[in-house]
Amino acid sequence: MARAKGRKRAAAAGGDSQAEAAAANGGRPKRTKTPPKPKPEPEYVHEPRNLEDLWLSAFPIGTEWENIDKIKEFNWNFENLEKALEEGGKLYGKTVYVFGSTEPQLLNVGGESKIVLIPVVVVVDCPFPPSDKIGINSVQRENEEIVPMRVMKMAWVPYVPLEDRLTRIDSLKTKIFTLGCTQRRSALKHLKEERVKKFDYCMPYYMPLSPPEDEDDTVVNIMYPLEPPIVCDFDWEMDDMEDFIDEKVKDEVLPEDEKEKFKTS
Repeated sequence: MARAKGRKRAAAAGGDSQAEAAAANGGRPKRTKTPPKPKPEPEYVHEPRNLEDLWLSAFPIGTEWENIDKIKEFNWNFENLEKALEEGGKLYGKTVYVFGSTEPQLLNVGGESKIVLIPVVVVVDCPFPPSDKIGINSVQRENEEIVPMRVMKMAWVPYVPLEDRLTRIDSLKTKIFTLGCTQRRSALKHLKEERVKKFDYCMPYYMPLSPPEDEDDTVVNIMYPLEPPIVCDFDWEMDDMEDFIDEKVKDEVLPEDEKEKFKTS
């Protein structure tokens, strides 16, 4: 019984000390100080570079249609090209023509062997288009075929840097042109296989570098201000304006309600 009384006295003493602490705190139990929350690390926001998508704007000529999207599987970096075209670079202020291609390579990716399409970008430093022709050739074809770019729906298209994309197209003065292709991939299923394969066998065709002769040239270059702009060639002798415009509308390049404006542009 003596031990029991001792425990009661100890408990009472403990209770008295807790009551005294609460009284000293204005009748409120003492709060435990919460440690400060760690400050979150600032989130990294990628600021697009002015020419960051230049390499993507250049059509990868000679690449199979089903493989074009594979180029985007990796975050390729062409900052060396961007620096060459920006102020202080060796190509700054020059007129250049840019086209793309791909080189398949067997690489080790994540511990597995995989065919990777490595993008290749070629920049031609030239005051006028290096060519308006495309070569079509392969080991299966007996002869190389040389055709105008427009036959394969290709043309040199003005590239608009990021900081200029709110500028009116008709007032933009760019010196960078990329190879563009207006062939809609959704329409490929309606084409003959031979026609589709021609795109796979396309390659750049360089003509002798000489300034264009305007006096006998009936072909004019048209740049119509849309987003993206329509860039094409029109031959006053060979093309009919109505048929030409109807074809652009049919190919969903030109909206129907822009037909009349296009005629007077």
